[in-house]
Amino acid sequence: MSRYSANEIEARWQKAWDEAGVFEARRSGDRPKYYVLEMFPYPSGRIHVGHVRNYTMGDVIARHKLAKGYNVLHPMGFDAFGMPAENAAMASGGHPKDWTYKNIDDMVEQMKPLGFALDWTRMFATCDPEYYGQQQALFLDMLEAGLVYRKNAVVNWDPVDMTVLANEQVIDGKGWRSGAEVERRELTQWFFKISDMAEELLGALDGLDDWPAKVRLMQENWIGKSRGIEVPFHPTDGGEPLICYSTRPDTLRGATFLAISPEHPISRAMAETNEQVAAFIAETRKMDTTEAAMEKAEKKGINTGITVKHPIFEDRELPVWIGNFVLMEYGTGAIYGCPAHDQRDLDFARKYDLDVVHAFYMPGDKTEVTTEALVPPKTETVAYVDHFAGITEVTSEEGINRSIDWMEERNLGTGQVKFRLRDWGLSRQRYWGCPIPVVHCDSCGVVPEKKENLPVRLPDDVSFDKPGNPLDKHPTWRDTPCPSCGKPAKRETDTMDTFVDSSWYFARFTAPRAETPTNMEDAAYWMNVDQYIGGIEHAILHLLYSRFFARAMHITGHLPETAKEPFNALFTQGMVTHAIYVTRDEKDRPVYHFPEDVEITESGARLGATGEAVEIVPSAKMSKSKKNVVDPMRIVADYGADTVRWFVLSDSPPERDVEWTAAGAEAAHKHLSRVHRIATEIATSEEDPQDTDEALLREMHKAIQDVTLGLESFGFNAAIAKLYAFTNTLARSKAGAEAKRTAARTLVQLMSPMTPHLSEELWSLLGGEGLIATAPWPVADEAMLIEDTVTMPIQINGKRRGEITVAKDLDKSEVEKRALASEAVQRALDGGQPKKVIVVPGRIVNVVV
Repeated sequence: MSRYSANEIEARWQKAWDEAGVFEARRSGDRPKYYVLEMFPYPSGRIHVGHVRNYTMGDVIARHKLAKGYNVLHPMGFDAFGMPAENAAMASGGHPKDWTYKNIDDMVEQMKPLGFALDWTRMFATCDPEYYGQQQALFLDMLEAGLVYRKNAVVNWDPVDMTVLANEQVIDGKGWRSGAEVERRELTQWFFKISDMAEELLGALDGLDDWPAKVRLMQENWIGKSRGIEVPFHPTDGGEPLICYSTRPDTLRGATFLAISPEHPISRAMAETNEQVAAFIAETRKMDTTEAAMEKAEKKGINTGITVKHPIFEDRELPVWIGNFVLMEYGTGAIYGCPAHDQRDLDFARKYDLDVVHAFYMPGDKTEVTTEALVPPKTETVAYVDHFAGITEVTSEEGINRSIDWMEERNLGTGQVKFRLRDWGLSRQRYWGCPIPVVHCDSCGVVPEKKENLPVRLPDDVSFDKPGNPLDKHPTWRDTPCPSCGKPAKRETDTMDTFVDSSWYFARFTAPRAETPTNMEDAAYWMNVDQYIGGIEHAILHLLYSRFFARAMHITGHLPETAKEPFNALFTQGMVTHAIYVTRDEKDRPVYHFPEDVEITESGARLGATGEAVEIVPSAKMSKSKKNVVDPMRIVADYGADTVRWFVLSDSPPERDVEWTAAGAEAAHKHLSRVHRIATEIATSEEDPQDTDEALLREMHKAIQDVTLGLESFGFNAAIAKLYAFTNTLARSKAGAEAKRTAARTLVQLMSPMTPHLSEELWSLLGGEGLIATAPWPVADEAMLIEDTVTMPIQINGKRRGEITVAKDLDKSEVEKRALASEAVQRALDGGQPKKVIVVPGRIVNVVV
């Protein structure tokens, strides 16, 4: 009998799939389509077990849908632009393009042995000129449609990567890649008008029923819709009013000062003649402007000397301050401070000895404010001493709405709906990105490049010897004739944010070689993505930007209206974790070690090379910096791809983290070897039946039902648990040879989405027709799922000693006879008679001896 030789089996069947073109997707009118997609990887050069888990989930769905009769699109590509390639080039003296394409080749070489059901003919990288040229065409169409514009803006500047970062790319005040403290600078930037779609993007979340609720909530909070009011405050010495925006107009009675942003026009005008204000603005530009950071930061300000009248109580005059906690990007860049009811305002008022005035009283008559502001929840009833109706008890939310109505009736303010979502700044000051296809001409201004000149290719002959963007220092590329007048002009040297590259790749996969961004026939056929799979860390950036891009592509004629929401269903998978192995150097600094360099024994862990003791840190997300990554290629070499696939799916629900252990991989391989042995024995056996076939076939149909349900509900681990159980049933069965072959063929077919190579091998051995990859999925016989027998435990003197299986409607006397005839009872009676027999129909038999 042959042993399970995974490497031999897997190479053979991968070749068979390739030769048959099983996974190449083509439009078809006689089958429903299904588009499954995993978030494509960055070409770092090595895949790890986390990648394998993600792609195996998509692969299981693709294979299952193919077997269910769908025309499946399951593509793969690479998100290939970005700073890591530039950093690698600077470190090695090489070129980002060479580094990137070598890594892509390496990763494809690693992925193919895993047997993924991918249409490799559609593969592309976002750094391919054919791809980014079409992205440039999209940009020009969006520019013409008014979805792109250019303006001066204060932006987040990473001083190490020397590029602009979106707000979402600033984590705790540091650049998301470099970790450097982010600064605020004023630059001329390109923007996508995503804020124009804020209402639509928010409202459409309600229709995304097959998205995780957590992701929808994260996007809802990020878009941040709020109803408030714009209130004019008139300077006491005349002049234009200062407009403030507030979402809590019910607190206006308690306003005691105004605060404006350091970037407000008033602040900037003062900075031209006031060194103290200029220094203050420079200091605030170094601050982290995320909500969490500004909440913690010390509140600072400068008194402008300007005073304004309170809009309702004209006898009150309020000072105007520049505050480091006010953002120009939100509202009007000016707020009125109500220290009694806003903790930030209270901290500021205490620091600068400003008045604290109550707008209302909280339950319990807590009227004194010391260090904690009184902020009632919107649903709480509050006793207002308000400006519009005397003393009124209403909920805080009702108080807000009444305040807006009251002020609008008297022309004291204008109700406004605003969004937290800002326009998407896409300019990046780096080389390795998609060039922005415009030219700057002294005569014509900003001129779009002609489409026939696309792609605007990146030059290969660049140098990273000096900091900054190499494109700025490349005159033969930068200097070009104006597309409009032909005079000398300069190309835009900023390139696009890499999130642009990943915001439409799913649409390009529908026709990756098209001479326009999409082919509308293909896009109409394949879109939307039926199942999208990726990490929760992309809940805001990538997914929100993709939703905007799909709408923009519809407006510009590149996607049908039905694709405005590009992803019908979203699944966010858990991470793969592993223990961390640490030693200490002579300065007591941690030194991390790869798992393969560590030997684990009963007495602890040691380095295999030196025997030095190793500290084991509890399991954490796999990280290259901590070296707790597992190279799946080592596992494939030792056990085969199917073992890796089986283990990453079997150990825990896919939405949860899974810990990779060598013991788990060994156990998975041991089980697959057992399946191979059982199936081989069945394929070659001709023994006569010793039992009826019906019991085995009933279990087979239950397995079909349960595994199918598991695969269709992302319950992969539950499906595998059922397969373990059915394997045991098959191994114990005394059914006839043909029934066992039928059951074994069904077993390997149910396993095939998870272990496609082993399943193909055993399918062939068991007489299956054609490739299992294209065989129709088994269907459970409803009649075989109806239980007409019941297994009843037998207790003897109160202890369980056996069981019998009988028909559900069997007479009690007949149940008693069969129980007494059982081996366990006969042994206990030892030739005697029972004192008592109690039969509980369908439940239990109690025998007293």
